[in-house]
Amino acid sequence: MDRNLALEFVRITEAAALASSKFMGRGDEKAADQAAVDAMRKAFNSVRIFGTVVIGEGERDEAPMLYIGEKVGAGSQTDPSVDIALDPLEGTTICATGGVGAISVVAVAESGHFLHAPDTYMQKIAVGPEAKGVIDIEAPVKDNVCNVARALGKDVGEMTVVILDRPRHKDLISEVRALGARIQLIGDGDVSAGVATSWGDSGIDLLMGIGGAPEGVITAAAMKCLDGDFQGRLVFRNDEEKKRARKMGIEDLERCYQRDEMARGHVMFCATGITSGPLLKGVRFLPGRRATTHSVVMRSRTGTVRTIEAEHSLARKPFEMHGVL
Repeated sequence: MDRNLALEFVRITEAAALASSKFMGRGDEKAADQAAVDAMRKAFNSVRIFGTVVIGEGERDEAPMLYIGEKVGAGSQTDPSVDIALDPLEGTTICATGGVGAISVVAVAESGHFLHAPDTYMQKIAVGPEAKGVIDIEAPVKDNVCNVARALGKDVGEMTVVILDRPRHKDLISEVRALGARIQLIGDGDVSAGVATSWGDSGIDLLMGIGGAPEGVITAAAMKCLDGDFQGRLVFRNDEEKKRARKMGIEDLERCYQRDEMARGHVMFCATGITSGPLLKGVRFLPGRRATTHSVVMRSRTGTVRTIEAEHSLARKPFEMHGVL
C-alpha cells in the first residue's frame, strides 16, 4: 500500500464525519448513519484503489451500510488491491444524542489480511504499549487488572477501565469495582475507547467487555499501528450466527484471536472525530459556511501517527453531503 494513500483515506473519513455531524443531537440515528454512509461511499469513488469491504456496518441494526463484499474505489484491478474495514459512523446513538466520542473510521490492509468477522459480538481486551504482553482474555478479571496496573507502575486504585454500559456486563463491573479500580462506563463507541488505551494522555488504561466483532477487527488494526495489545473472542447468540461465521471461513468458534491474527501484514488506520471524545475533537461549524475537522492517520509499517486539523469550505466541497449542502 502506497503511503500516499493515507491522506486519501483521511479525506474519506472527513467526508463521512462532516455529513453525519449535521445530525448531531437531533435524535435521528438512521439519518445520521445514512448521511455518513452516502458521503463515505461517494468519497471512496475518488480514490484510485480496487477495494473490497470485508468489515461493513449496520447488519445488526438493519441500518444503511456499506455492505460486506461491496467494491469501492475508482481504480481497476491494476491499481492497489486492498481490503477495507470501516464504520462510517461509529457511535450512532452518540451522534444522535450529542454524546462523547463518535467517530468515522476506516482501516485498510492488503487483500486477505483482515479477519472476516461476522456481524456478531466479541469479547475484547485492549491495552497500550506499556502493558503489551501482560493481558490474557482467558484469565480472571483480577489477574488482568492487576497485571496491567503493575506494568504501568500504578496502584490498582489509579487504574481506569472502560466498559460498555450494558446489562451483560453487570458481573464484570462488580468485579472491577471490588478490586478498587476506577471505571468509565460508555454507552457506545468501543473502537474509540479501545484505541484510547494507546493514546497519550487519554487517561484510559484498559478496555474490557463484549462489543461488536467488526469493531474489534478495526480496533486491532489501530492497535497494531500504535503497538498496543488487543485480544478478542467471538461470542455467538444463536446457531444462525455460528452458521454465518463458518460460511465466512471461521472454523474454530472458540478461538481467542491475537491482534496480529485479526490484522495481518501492514495496515493503515484513519479516523475523524464527529463528536469530541478521548481520541479526537468533533466537527465544529464556523461562520461563513466553514467547518473544522480533527483526524488521525496511522501506518503500521512505520509506526508514524499523524493528527490532522483541517478547515473546510462547505460551499466548495466537490460532493453533496446527503442534503447538507
